Amino acid sequence: MKRKIIKIDEEKCNGCGLCAAACHEGAIGMVNGKARLLREDYCDGLGDCLPACPTGAISFEEREAPAYDEAAVRAAKLKKFQEAKGEGALPCGCPGSQSKRIERKNPANAQLQAAEAESELSQWPVQIKLVPVRAPYFDGARLLIAADCTAYAYGNFHQKFIRNRVALIGCPKLDEGDYAEKLTEIFKHNDIVNVTVVRMEVPCCGGIVNAVTRALQASGKMIPWQVITVTTDGRLLEN
Repeated sequence: MKRKIIKIDEEKCNGCGLCAAACHEGAIGMVNGKARLLREDYCDGLGDCLPACPTGAISFEEREAPAYDEAAVRAAKLKKFQEAKGEGALPCGCPGSQSKRIERKNPANAQLQAAEAESELSQWPVQIKLVPVRAPYFDGARLLIAADCTAYAYGNFHQKFIRNRVALIGCPKLDEGDYAEKLTEIFKHNDIVNVTVVRMEVPCCGGIVNAVTRALQASGKMIPWQVITVTTDGRLLEN
C-alpha cells in the first residue's frame, strides 16, 4: 500500500539516538552509529521522532510500504518487557492508551471552581478541519493549536491558553489526513502574530507538532512559536 512513512538521511544523522528514544513503536534503531528505520510496519507515520531530531535528518515521504501493524508493535513491546522483567509481568503498552487512575486532593472544590469558570472561546468552529482558511478573527491573531485531549487533562485550559487566542484543535491519531496543508494556507493568508502548540505527552501527539513545523516552513513566514506539553495527570512541561 502507498502511505506516509519516515525517511532518514544518514548523511545528516549525527548518531545522537534521540529519534530512536522518541519512537515508542520501536521502528527506529541505531546501526553503526546511525539511525535507521528497522521495521516499516512498526512506523505509524505520526512523526513523534521528527521534532526530536536536532539535525533535520528525518522527514516524511509517501511511498509503497507495509501497513502499520499495531498488533505486532504491541507484541514486540510485551516480549521486550517480559525479557526485562520476567515472565508474567504486565506490559507497559502504548503510553497513549495506558490505563491509570488519577487521584485529586480536593475534588469537591475543583468541581465548584469548574462550575464558576466562564468560557474564553472567542470564535467558532474550532476543529482544524472545519475552520475556514480566511476569517476575520485570524487577522492579528495569537493562534492556539491544541491536541483535543489537552483541554480535558489541564484544568485551567481556558484561562491559561484560550484566553486572548484563536483556538484550533485536532487529534493527529484519530483524524484522517494531514493538518500541514490546511495550516500552511492559514499561515500564508493571514496576519498571525504567534503560535502556541499544546500537545499531550503521549507519542501520537508528535504528529500535531510536526504538522505545525512543516506548515510554518512551507508558509515562508517567520512566525514565533512555542510548544507546551501537558502530562496525562494535568501538569505542564514547557519544551
